[in-house]
Amino acid sequence: MSHNKDLTVGEPSHVLRSFCLPMFGSVIFQQLYNIADSFVAGKLIGEDALAAVGNSYEITLIFIAFAFGCNIGCSVIVSQLFGAKKLTDMKTAVYTSFISSGIVCAVLMIAGFLSGSLLLSLIQTPDNIFHESLLYLNIYILSLPFVFFYNISTGIFAALGDSKTPFIFLAISSTTNVAVDILFVAVFGMGVAGVAWATLICQGVSCILAMFFVVRRLLKIKTGGRSGLFSFAILKKILLIAIPSIFQQGSISVGNIMIQSVINSFGSGVIAGYAAAVKLNNLVITSLTTLGNGVSNYTAQNLGAGKKERIQKGFGAAFRLVLFIVIPLSLVYFFLGEPLVRLFIDTPTDTAVCTGLMFLRIVSPFYAVISAKLVSDGILRGSGLMGRFMIATFTDLILRVTLSFILSQSFGSTGIWISWPIGWATATVMSVLFYVKAYHKEFIKNQ
Repeated sequence: MSHNKDLTVGEPSHVLRSFCLPMFGSVIFQQLYNIADSFVAGKLIGEDALAAVGNSYEITLIFIAFAFGCNIGCSVIVSQLFGAKKLTDMKTAVYTSFISSGIVCAVLMIAGFLSGSLLLSLIQTPDNIFHESLLYLNIYILSLPFVFFYNISTGIFAALGDSKTPFIFLAISSTTNVAVDILFVAVFGMGVAGVAWATLICQGVSCILAMFFVVRRLLKIKTGGRSGLFSFAILKKILLIAIPSIFQQGSISVGNIMIQSVINSFGSGVIAGYAAAVKLNNLVITSLTTLGNGVSNYTAQNLGAGKKERIQKGFGAAFRLVLFIVIPLSLVYFFLGEPLVRLFIDTPTDTAVCTGLMFLRIVSPFYAVISAKLVSDGILRGSGLMGRFMIATFTDLILRVTLSFILSQSFGSTGIWISWPIGWATATVMSVLFYVKAYHKEFIKNQ
């Protein structure tokens, strides 16, 4: 039985709910990787280990940005071809994505191994956590092929309207990761290296499973002609989506690294508190981003099929869906922030707890605001309107980085956290206005 789903038919709210909720579940399990690493490091090794893992995590986000961009580029183009029923070209797009992503991954691994120490020095990593930060980072770089090919595979499943198969893989590998984390650290005493190796092994398992099922799924799709293994014409289309997405995600990562350097100047207590709280924050933001990716697939399939009138209905349905998810999370983070932060740190310092709690109390009320941006972004990206998507995203980034440096001078570390809502609110207004203008000017006019 095929799980491929045509997103161009059926009530948009039902279509998006059945398609996006498994994607949301996948993100929860994906974040379990990172949360498990922080939890085991903080509880079973110590506060310095938590700070080391959190510190390295900001650099790993640069690599994840490339994998995410490849995922989106592949997913949007494959969605459009699937919606237009151009199945031969669709298969060629898949093979082209795998080959080009493999090359990008190899280059990044070489660059990562050569520049790890330099990057950690640039973000002013304290001496007491430098060695373990570098150890974690190097083992993570070894896992990059799994990260890349897993992301491409899930992008293909999403393009075919199947969000349930990747969810199953991630549920299995993420829960296994928690057990292996504890085994390597508590039983074998491997420290921070054990946390990193556990993640690598479990990512490898989910990647191999995903690729196997993608290939099997593609073989079942009958095409009129023979698909090519590589196409420069299709690669160009993929790159037009992928490069801005990589640039956007990469710039966010660089921005976060710049913010991390400001945080690092306040010492390892503030670093540990932020490392715990930002994991909880990333759980929400990554969930919303992934739901935005689902909106991109929905938009791309409907544009490919020439059903532009379904896009506005999709926006309303998607926004209601994300509010249903983020409002309870906002309330939990705001009122139960302290016990959540304490979950990550054994015998935490007052500084670490106060830092984490302050961060969550400032940013969590604004999750509903950033939700609107990420839904609008999904439509802009699925429509190929990358310029507008980039402008809104960079406005957020530039405001957050600049204000972090300025406000921390007057308000200490709290000034850094205040920059988040300001950047989010400004960018949300821009992104929604871009979507409204695009809908009325381009989608309606061209019907």
